[in-house]
Amino acid sequence: MVLVLFVASLSPMLAASASKHINYSEIYYYFENLQVTSYRLDWGTGKLEMWLKEGKVPLPEEGNQAQEEPAGLLSSFGGEEEEILPANGGTAYVTYKLPYGGDFDSDGRIAALVDAYNEANPDAPMIYDYVAVKTSIPWLEIIFYVVMLGSVGLLFLSMYRGGAGGSIMNVGRAKVKDQQESQRKATFADVAGADEEKAELQEVVEFLKAPGKFNSLGARIPHGVLLVGPPGTGKTLLARACAGEAGVPFYAISGSDFVEMYVGVGASRVRDLFEKAKKTMPSIVFIDEIDAVGRQRGAGLGGGHDEREQTLNQLLVEMDGFDANDGVIVMAATNRADILDKALLRPGRFDRQVYVGLPDVKGREEILKVHTKNKPLGPDVSLKTIARSTAGFSGADLENLVNEAALLAARSGKKAITEAEIEEASVKVMMGPEKKSHVVTEEERRLVAYHETGHAIAGYFGKHHDPVHQISIISRGGAGGYTMYLPEKDPSFVTKTAMFERIVSMLGGRVAEQLVLEDISTGASNDLERATNTARAMVTRYGFSERMGPVVYGNDPSQTFLGRDFGQGKGYSEAIASEIDNEIRDILDEAYETARRLLTEHMDKLHKIANVLMEREKISGDEFKTLMEGGTLPPFDLAKGETAKPQTPAPVVEETKPSAEEALPKPENAAEPDTDRPDAQM
Repeated sequence: MVLVLFVASLSPMLAASASKHINYSEIYYYFENLQVTSYRLDWGTGKLEMWLKEGKVPLPEEGNQAQEEPAGLLSSFGGEEEEILPANGGTAYVTYKLPYGGDFDSDGRIAALVDAYNEANPDAPMIYDYVAVKTSIPWLEIIFYVVMLGSVGLLFLSMYRGGAGGSIMNVGRAKVKDQQESQRKATFADVAGADEEKAELQEVVEFLKAPGKFNSLGARIPHGVLLVGPPGTGKTLLARACAGEAGVPFYAISGSDFVEMYVGVGASRVRDLFEKAKKTMPSIVFIDEIDAVGRQRGAGLGGGHDEREQTLNQLLVEMDGFDANDGVIVMAATNRADILDKALLRPGRFDRQVYVGLPDVKGREEILKVHTKNKPLGPDVSLKTIARSTAGFSGADLENLVNEAALLAARSGKKAITEAEIEEASVKVMMGPEKKSHVVTEEERRLVAYHETGHAIAGYFGKHHDPVHQISIISRGGAGGYTMYLPEKDPSFVTKTAMFERIVSMLGGRVAEQLVLEDISTGASNDLERATNTARAMVTRYGFSERMGPVVYGNDPSQTFLGRDFGQGKGYSEAIASEIDNEIRDILDEAYETARRLLTEHMDKLHKIANVLMEREKISGDEFKTLMEGGTLPPFDLAKGETAKPQTPAPVVEETKPSAEEALPKPENAAEPDTDRPDAQM
């Protein structure tokens, strides 16, 4: 639009230079040869009308045109063309369009020739007339300019007021959310299961409320608090509660909001964020997922001049730079503290790191109380029992479990949430919904039944193995069946024996297929993968191998950071790698033989439980224990198609929800999701 306006302003010169000019000398020749009998000139339009008589200079031919384009902005809209009328009694009427009417006879030569004509023709002097410039308003040009200027003004207004998301004028402003604008502020009462974490943050709240007692002792407020922990543990909620308790402005922004396609925008937004926070000191700035902008600097894969580095440098300066910044507390959350830059973690910036881990059984019970506060529960629901059975669940997992149970109860038309909905919700969250309509052949049902029974029996005889909670051959998600285990307590450590027993249980399904069906299937592919990974962790991470010794080989593959770890070697020779492979193979072979021995010794129980599974499709942990002890189950109503209802609370998928986050190995799935179908993928 600005370019259009600029071109329009130059249009008079462009039109004048591009128009077809008539030679002024041609007009002059008619006057010089005394062939002009009369003329009229309009000073405003530059239109020259002449009546000519025959003479030395030939008259223009009839029908020809001699045109001068109108100079000015409106020349593009068309102008008045000159016309040559037929001669009337030897006289021709000719009109010309002069470039500028005011330049006509500026040197006075035309006036002298007029006098010469009058002297030569005293009886018929030349008649001439000049039409003054009209003072009427050029509405067309005014409307054109008004519309153009209005369009430019609207464009700039939309750019300025377009908002921080899409406005080019606001591209350097921080997309910050101020909690002062919200209807409700969180407090520590809204945070359950994190007593130690709340105690750490309580000092920050007290300093913001009453800084005098701290200043009198020479103490200073922490510049930054970094909340570290797995996803879903309530790091963001803790930060909001801290601001709500202190009653100070709370500015929240995501780490990815600093990263844009424009160079320099990230640093500009950091400056804008802290300028807003300083205007309302004391205040709290919360940066969620700070690892998006605060990761380690260096060449890596993104080059040595990454835009994120400029943003991080500005953040470091704002947190603890040349200017004092004592009234703004920076809180941040991440689950990858290992990749953050060291300059960001030093005292003076993030003085305090608070680890927000998974809640224990007491914390889970408190979290369940918060999430079931407005939900009706049946008399058979015990929050303490649910908390005990959900080891390794985060706060977000528990909220999702309760919500799924409420949805199931509403779908069934119930007025309250019962234990059946809690049980089904826990399995649905971990394994997906049941696929009862899925067509499964009798051979596949038999394969899945023996496979899952092999898992359960192999784990049953492990002294440190979690007890079986539920066995099912009903397809869920991508799994053709599953075996779930219920941990009796929150594990703090995992022993070598416990890990070996897990491998034995994982291989029990493949062994059962081989012993009974005399063939093996692809259903054990995931079991073999998890068993191999567990054995590799025993050898390379935890020093459980006597041959390899208490040595860590390589890095943890689950914590890889390309900017730091790319191009690094594995840290040991090929000879050591061969020994590691041999040790892993020995562990797996020993576990396989152990599972084979257990299932061979209890082949009668393997057949018995597999047949019950084919009849009922699902049995509980208590029913499995009864069958293992030689008991029998009550008759199953085939007409109703009822499956056995377990008498114990909801299970835990121990492997997907570990409770010992960093000190423990990554346990394998307590629920054995076996896709015992040839076309299934693990």
